[in-house]
Amino acid sequence: MQIRALYTAGMTLTAGRPFLTEIRFRVQTYDIDFAGIVSNQVYIRWLEDLRLAMLDAHWPLADQLANGYLPVLLGTDIKYRRAIRLFEQPLGRMWLTELGRARWTLEAELVLRDAEVAATAIQTCAFVNADTFRPIPVPRALRERYQDYVGGAGSK
Repeated sequence: MQIRALYTAGMTLTAGRPFLTEIRFRVQTYDIDFAGIVSNQVYIRWLEDLRLAMLDAHWPLADQLANGYLPVLLGTDIKYRRAIRLFEQPLGRMWLTELGRARWTLEAELVLRDAEVAATAIQTCAFVNADTFRPIPVPRALRERYQDYVGGAGSK
């Protein structure tokens, strides 16, 4: 699995997709179902891999935990557009589309080598306090990084 977080000196390298993170996935034999296509649950695992890689590039999980934050997934809406099969190597992309006071929204896509989109997804996330498990505001450090990208207009 090759991971690339496209973020340098406060700016992503791809306009319009703050915190863009890419992973080239390799379909394993245990990822396919009886019909020879990637199981739906694998797409969800790949989204988790993308989300954690994105967070790691901008605010590593160890730092989150040390500061009493836990990232939680509130929901996933995924659209399957084309089956992915053994030996294909989809490119997963995820980026931050909205950063509210307490919630944040991610978009993702899985793209095949011919640029065909195999799946798209939207995830809603939040942070909770590690002791109380109650929602807490998005941390300042993450908000500042996002603000750097959008030029101060990204706070929603």
